[in-house]
Amino acid sequence: MQTDSRYIGMMSGTSLDGVDAVLARFDAQGALRVEADHFVAYPPEVRAQVLALQPAGENELDRAARLANDLARLYAQAAAGLLAKNRRAAADITAIACHGQTIRHAPQAGYTLQLGNMALLAELSGIDVIADFRSRDVAAGGQGAPLVPAFHHNVFASPQEKRVVLNIGGIANLSRLHADSEVIGFDSGPGNMLMDAWCLRHTGQAYDADGDWAGQGQPVVPLLQAMLSEPYLRLSPPKSTGRDLFDLPWLERKLAEQSGALRPQDVQATLLEFTARSIADAILLHCPGNQAVFVCGGGAFNRRLLRRLGRLLPGQRLALTDELGLPAQQTEAAAFAWLGWRFGRRLAGNLPAVTGAAGPRVLGVLHPH
Repeated sequence: MQTDSRYIGMMSGTSLDGVDAVLARFDAQGALRVEADHFVAYPPEVRAQVLALQPAGENELDRAARLANDLARLYAQAAAGLLAKNRRAAADITAIACHGQTIRHAPQAGYTLQLGNMALLAELSGIDVIADFRSRDVAAGGQGAPLVPAFHHNVFASPQEKRVVLNIGGIANLSRLHADSEVIGFDSGPGNMLMDAWCLRHTGQAYDADGDWAGQGQPVVPLLQAMLSEPYLRLSPPKSTGRDLFDLPWLERKLAEQSGALRPQDVQATLLEFTARSIADAILLHCPGNQAVFVCGGGAFNRRLLRRLGRLLPGQRLALTDELGLPAQQTEAAAFAWLGWRFGRRLAGNLPAVTGAAGPRVLGVLHPH
């Protein structure tokens, strides 16, 4: 009897750089092995359309529907790239597990919205599609995020070492994996989001490679203090956030409170320090006795940011998830492949202690091809 199955996991996050996809093979117990990965960059116009839909605006329904179709085509391109890399056919894949692109995240209002025409993706790919993973948790009173701690616990936990898995995407989220404590996870605050936006505005580059531009400046202490006074940072988990809070207008309001003009590179240095401090403060407060931090997501490749985190977390080993067998750039897409596998067996995908939901829930909606 065939016990192994293959799922394609796809993630397009708040960094808005593109679609990360993996082809994962699962055994009967759910252990996975990534067989291939692929990345499809967002064209500038798609990124602009996503950003334009973040605030309320005119003709939203039509613009959102057209963007959902564009995203489906990009997701189908990612699936085709994976199949070509691994010489697989659509018939070899049980399902695509696609996160979609978050446009609004408002669990306090009872909804979260990820765009992507998943019926079109099923049509284009010839593969069943599982999507809308967050809404079921929100319906049960949860935050709908983060969903990755259950996966992190499944693949990264150790009975010998107290670990945190830190995902630095547009938003930073962490999972506490301590054998003597309940698994918790939450969004600590911004990851790359503010740094990327400021860098694009002033340099034309989508991100600050290795934090080199930030290295040309110095943190502005009053601005940093204003950032660290953000009330979200003091909330107790469960909690989640996104571009609805930490966007360029948020930064501009903080800058308007400062006296005098600031050099752009000093603002960038302050943003890097803010990201590092908000992450480190969250780990020190909520993960006492932690011994190791394993990093994934795009921010894992910002060497200046990681060096600063290392100094803020003395005595804690800092490494990439590659050391645990799953490369940093594959981890989040693999998490959604795993959530797809869980859905296929009608197993819960959330952790109520993480999201605040009323109980375990099967996450996702099926779009048969």
